[in-house]
Amino acid sequence: MDWRDHGILLTSRRHGETAAIIEVFTETHGRHAGIVRGGTSRKIAPNLQPGAQLDVLWRARLEEHLGTFQVEPMRSRAAAAFSGRLALAGLNAVVALLSFCLPEREPHPSIYKQTEQLMDLLGQDEVWPLAYLRWELALLEELGFGLDLSACAVTGVREGLIYVSPKTGRAVSAAGAGEWADKLLPLPPCLRGEGAAPDAEIAQALRTTGHFLENHLAPALGHTPLPDARARFVAQFTRRL
Repeated sequence: MDWRDHGILLTSRRHGETAAIIEVFTETHGRHAGIVRGGTSRKIAPNLQPGAQLDVLWRARLEEHLGTFQVEPMRSRAAAAFSGRLALAGLNAVVALLSFCLPEREPHPSIYKQTEQLMDLLGQDEVWPLAYLRWELALLEELGFGLDLSACAVTGVREGLIYVSPKTGRAVSAAGAGEWADKLLPLPPCLRGEGAAPDAEIAQALRTTGHFLENHLAPALGHTPLPDARARFVAQFTRRL
């Protein structure tokens, strides 16, 4: 059996003398692995860099087999990724989280499209952090851990929402927080999609999404902790505050 798709290369590792096992996040077949014959050769290896956009043809005798990939490069993102430390850290965070979070061979076309759009912003350091934050929110939503920031969980009001409950992911107003305020997570406006945001605000928001990735999503998957790449990206980003 076989299929053809396009996708984003997540990982590549040597297999035997000349082959490589790659993992690709494809639009209609999800996160999928396979062997690339000659994947360590001078001709093919430069195309197997994380973040690369590939056209892939997968073949296997049975669906449950690992199978083999034939790959054709569509576009490389290496130049953008190596344009600066923030871009490289961001790329590594995205591919690591996708490998960590997504079930194998399960399509997620919505998050795929958002990932492709995010990857195409690599190297644009002024817009990347906010785009990345929105991508993390979309990833949580896609996997069933989306935040409900529409109204206060305590009072029901829709104004003055400045906190997020670390347990439920619901918004909380200043009045609703009461004596529990110091136990709640920040809800900066950028978490609600309210236009552009300064770096300090994005950093606050990443603290909140990080909590749900680490304490809700990861345990549900049976994984802990989150990939270090995410923390490295946040650390690299906060250095410019």
